[in-house]
Amino acid sequence: AEDVRDLPLAAIFRKWELDAVVIGRVTDTGAVVVKHRGSRVAEIPSKYLTDEAPRYERTMRPPAAAVSSSELRVSSSENPPAGDEAQHPGSEAQPKSSASTTGKTNSKPETRNSELRSLLSSPNVASKEWVYRQYDHMVRTNTVVLPGADAAVVRIKETRRALAMCLDGNGRYCAVSPREGARLSVAEAARNVVCVGARPLAITNCLNFASPERPEVMWSFSEVIDGMAEACRALGTPVVSGNVSFYNETEGRGVHPTPVIGMVGLVEDVRRVVTQWFKREGHLVALFGETAEDLSVSEYAFSVAGRTVEDLRAEGARVPRLDLERERAVQRAVLRAAEEGLLQSAHDCSDGGLAVALAESCFSSLGRAPIGAEVELSGPELSEAAHLFSETPSRVVVSFDESARPRLEQLAAEAGAPFRLIGRVAGDRLRVSVNGTDCVSQTVAELESAWRSALPSKLQVEVLATMAE
Repeated sequence: AEDVRDLPLAAIFRKWELDAVVIGRVTDTGAVVVKHRGSRVAEIPSKYLTDEAPRYERTMRPPAAAVSSSELRVSSSENPPAGDEAQHPGSEAQPKSSASTTGKTNSKPETRNSELRSLLSSPNVASKEWVYRQYDHMVRTNTVVLPGADAAVVRIKETRRALAMCLDGNGRYCAVSPREGARLSVAEAARNVVCVGARPLAITNCLNFASPERPEVMWSFSEVIDGMAEACRALGTPVVSGNVSFYNETEGRGVHPTPVIGMVGLVEDVRRVVTQWFKREGHLVALFGETAEDLSVSEYAFSVAGRTVEDLRAEGARVPRLDLERERAVQRAVLRAAEEGLLQSAHDCSDGGLAVALAESCFSSLGRAPIGAEVELSGPELSEAAHLFSETPSRVVVSFDESARPRLEQLAAEAGAPFRLIGRVAGDRLRVSVNGTDCVSQTVAELESAWRSALPSKLQVEVLATMAE
C-alpha cells in the first residue's frame, strides 16, 4: 500500500484524527484485481460485479387483492373510512352510506377535536422525542435544526452550506400498493428536505420484507424497487447506497413491505434554513398543493376508524395518487421561496393530513411559547373529514409576512404549483372551520401535551404489561 501521508487528502484526515491508506488504483483493464503481499489472489471482470452480476429469478405473484399502480384511482372517496362509525365502537355495524363513510354530515367541534387528539397521540404521528433524546444529537455542535422537524440540518463548518437529512417510510401504503407506496415515500422524503430549505440530492434506503421465498413477498419487493426507481428518476435523486432486510417474520407472520427512505439535501446558505413552527402572530398561513378525498389508507382510517390492512385490501382501498409533475412543481416553488428568505415556516402534510400539520406547526420549539392559528378551509366537493385529515401528497403548509405574499404568488404561478391562503397565525388556540362550520377549536397546549406524552406513556404501559407476564 502506498503511503498517503504526503498526499493533500491526508491533511483532512489528520485534522479529524483519522487514519488513511491507499489500497488501490483505478485502471482501464476492465477487471478487479486483488493482491496480497505482492501475489495476485483474485481477478474478476468488473461487469460481473455491476451490470451483469448474478441475479435471483424467484417466483413472483401478487396477492389476490393487490392492484397494480395503473389501476389506482385519483380519489379514494369510493372507499373512505367510516369516521362516524368509529365514534361508537360498541354499536352494531350499520349499512354504509355516503354520509357515514365519508364524514359529509356536520359534526360537533368536540368530535373533530377528539379525532385530532387521537391522531396526534398515534405512534406514527406522536413526538419521537423520547427516542431521539436517548443519544447525543448535538455531537460537535454542528446541528442547526434539531430532530423533530421535517428534516435535521447539520452545518458544513467553514462554509455557509449545510446538509439536510430525513427518513421516511409508510408500511400501510406499501402493504396496499407496494409500487405506489414506494413512490410516495421517496416523494415525501424529498419534500421534507425541501421544507427546511434544502435541494434534494440523493437517497439511501433500508428495504424491510418478510421471506422472499413467498411469491407474494417477492412480488412486493420487485414492485417497491420499481416504484422507488420511478420517483428517483423523476426527482433527480440517485440511490447511492442501501440494504435489504428479508425474513422479518415471527410465527409465520411477516412485516408489511416497508421501504425506509433516507434523503439528503443541500442547503446553500444556512442563514436561509426554514423550520416548521409558526413564529409570530399576524403572519399569513397558506397551502401549496391541493387536497383530494384521500382517506382510504390514511392514519385517520387506522387510528380513528379502526381499519386494518386486511380490511383495506378486502375493501379495495386505494392509496393516494402521486402526480410527480405536481410534486416537482410544489417542491420547486417552496425551495425558491425558502432560498429567497420569504418563508417564516414550512411543514409537509403527510400522516394525519392538514389538521395534524397545522397543529404541529403551532407547537413550541426552543423554549418559545406555543402559538395558535385561525384557518378557514373551503370546497364543497370534499367531505369535512377529507379537508381535515386527507393525506393527499404534494402539499406544504407555509407561514410568511404579509409583505411576501405577492412574490410567493408569483413563484407559485411560475412553478405551476397550486397556492391558496388559508388563515393567519393568532392566539393560543388552533381553530379550523370547513365551509363556514367550526370543526376544530382547542388550545395548542392541550394538543401539544397529547402529542408529546403519547409515546412514552404507551411504551411505559407495554413495559409494565411485559413485566407482569
